[in-house]
Amino acid sequence: MSFISSLSSEDLESYCRLVDEAIGVRRHFDLLRWLQGEVQHFLPHEIMIAAWGDFGLGLIHHDIVSALPGIRTEHSEADMLAPLLSGLFNRWVDLGKVPYVLDVGECGFLLNDGRLQCALGCALQGMRSAMVHGINDERGRHDCLYIIFSMASDPDPSARAAMTFLLPYLDTALRQVAHLPRQYDAAPAPAEPTKGGEDLGLTQREIEIMGWVSMGKTNSEVGSILDISAFTVKNHLQRIFKKLNVYNRTQAVSKFEQSIGHD
Repeated sequence: MSFISSLSSEDLESYCRLVDEAIGVRRHFDLLRWLQGEVQHFLPHEIMIAAWGDFGLGLIHHDIVSALPGIRTEHSEADMLAPLLSGLFNRWVDLGKVPYVLDVGECGFLLNDGRLQCALGCALQGMRSAMVHGINDERGRHDCLYIIFSMASDPDPSARAAMTFLLPYLDTALRQVAHLPRQYDAAPAPAEPTKGGEDLGLTQREIEIMGWVSMGKTNSEVGSILDISAFTVKNHLQRIFKKLNVYNRTQAVSKFEQSIGHD
């Protein structure tokens, strides 16, 4: 029996409402309110962490949504969280990219070899289980992972099916929310070749991409840094090649750097 067909008429109405509300999410507050509403009936949890980027390259960004005091994205330490997120993602892949549950019991979840250096680390130590599922981007390698942490050590068996059906709406809701100001502060900025790039007829976005390409970054790496897909980076590069009258990225970098040098 599928998840939808197993719902009572009351639960089905609740499910339809939360799907409809997901479309209206625009701000972090909207997302929090949505997750603390009827979503809790199907997926009870205290903390949700959304992670995205290129997990293979270790270029991971994250967002935290929780009603617990002090548990906010801007208060978390990305370096501490990255090993946990990478490990959960790799396990998801190894299990066939299906939702799975981690039941850790009284030990809770530990960050960075147990050194709890932030409010999130302390809160995760109080969580007893987690459910993990993701969305694999086969085209742009911009994968997304969603982890919901709960104080309950024995999740409802139906929660795994609920995670499968609700994930597309969760992903849609998150993608409609603007990034927090600090979410990309950690990304280094390339040297500013603005004038030289403009002399070549490039847009600011194309200048930004060429700045990373000239540093040896791949399309996937540039996409993860700029929060766009590798496919989008490739399209930008095709337009750049035409503007520079070149045939490949090596020629483009050479002409771009010559322009910067003259500037």
